[in-house]
Amino acid sequence: MNHRAFALALAALASLTLQGAAAQGLRPSGASASGKSGLSAPSSPAARPAATPSITLPAPGADTVPRSADFIVAVVNSEPVTNYEVRSRLVRAEAQLAKQGGAMPPRDVLAREVLERIILEKVQLQQARDTGIKVDDFAVSQAEQGVARQNDMTVDQFYARLARDGMGKERFREELRNQLLQQRLREREVEARVKVSDLDVDQFLREEQKGTDVASMEINLGHVLVLVPENASPVQMAERQARAQRAADRVRAGEDFAAVAREISDAPEGQRAGGLLGLRPADRYPELFVNSTLGLSVGSIVGPVRSPAGFHVLKVVERVTAGMSTTVVQNHARHILLRTGPQLSEAAAAARLADYRRRVLSGTADFAALAREHSQDGSSKEGGDLGWASPGRYVPEFEQALDTLRPGGISEPLVSRFGVHLIQLLERREAKLTPREQREMARSAVREKKLDEAYATWAQELRGRAYVEYRDPPQ
Repeated sequence: MNHRAFALALAALASLTLQGAAAQGLRPSGASASGKSGLSAPSSPAARPAATPSITLPAPGADTVPRSADFIVAVVNSEPVTNYEVRSRLVRAEAQLAKQGGAMPPRDVLAREVLERIILEKVQLQQARDTGIKVDDFAVSQAEQGVARQNDMTVDQFYARLARDGMGKERFREELRNQLLQQRLREREVEARVKVSDLDVDQFLREEQKGTDVASMEINLGHVLVLVPENASPVQMAERQARAQRAADRVRAGEDFAAVAREISDAPEGQRAGGLLGLRPADRYPELFVNSTLGLSVGSIVGPVRSPAGFHVLKVVERVTAGMSTTVVQNHARHILLRTGPQLSEAAAAARLADYRRRVLSGTADFAALAREHSQDGSSKEGGDLGWASPGRYVPEFEQALDTLRPGGISEPLVSRFGVHLIQLLERREAKLTPREQREMARSAVREKKLDEAYATWAQELRGRAYVEYRDPPQ
């Protein structure tokens, strides 16, 4: 099978991409355009999880393996790894690979890969504990809610499903906490390693400007999928097509694409990111998507278009040719940040911000006034105003929160490693980027590449310093 796809599948399974509880802040591309916020967070998928909690549900019976014959397969700095741990994770990995439709490697090969992933996780968790990193129960609960939303369930429904498959609530919350610990460790350790110079940006721009064909194009599409079952009857086919057409009509009429995607789309990104597929090279999109949107302006809606999977509605959110964005959708937002620590827990900060939100929505308080009085971010002097921001200025978690809001809307309190935030979307517009803004987006792209490399180096160094003793091979 494709080695890269296999590795990505393992990585996706081995770590919960906890986006709802991840850092909410600005990308560290130097000072922000407005100079109003000093927040920063990693911008690389390898260095930080993406924006919405995402986890593969265990296959039925995956966690009901008898423990009577359990044994130690490895020791990591005196902490054991049991055969049960590897086997439970292995079943989940196999389920994920089967779902993706990829070729299944030999089970012993996959078991070794899973074991190595568990070893790396344990090394990172030990490092996190040794450096004093902690995760508040509130952050775990926020991640828990995000995972449930990603699976289109309430929290109670989600735990009922897990119980049927043999995983208890406490164990699941422990997994969430561990993944948050790893995330915060990576953010602390990796981000400081990455520096982007003007020479780096100049070189990137020279390389990207060599061609302007589809092969050098990057696009960000919004996506609504209405699945069509195999062997669907003509009635089912017509019903699904009509459902997709209604979605297309609603967004063409001006409804928020993210809201329509969350309500209708059967694709994972519908719940995870409001239908956004993310900025990526055109050759990483299905040919149908590229051909359907080629030559259309940002903001254009396409569809429904038919594929073997079902009916698709697409929106051109962003287009980059030769690394240079020209027209993008920008957000104008403001926020209140409360920094947490020994004197203020995440739960207490969230409760305080929830009260601010209630007061603003009821008309008894002004958001800007509260920001000036209480926010602990540099933007407080401006009433929390962050100015206009193009895609890529904020980490995906922050942008996801904005995408779920309509102008005037206020988010629920959001946890990050900086503290807890309350975000309000003020305005949204389509804008042509200035040369300076295009250069900042290029800087973000260079930083993302460097973060990938820095994370790989850091993880290798951390693994190299660990004492690992292999015992009996996993079975």
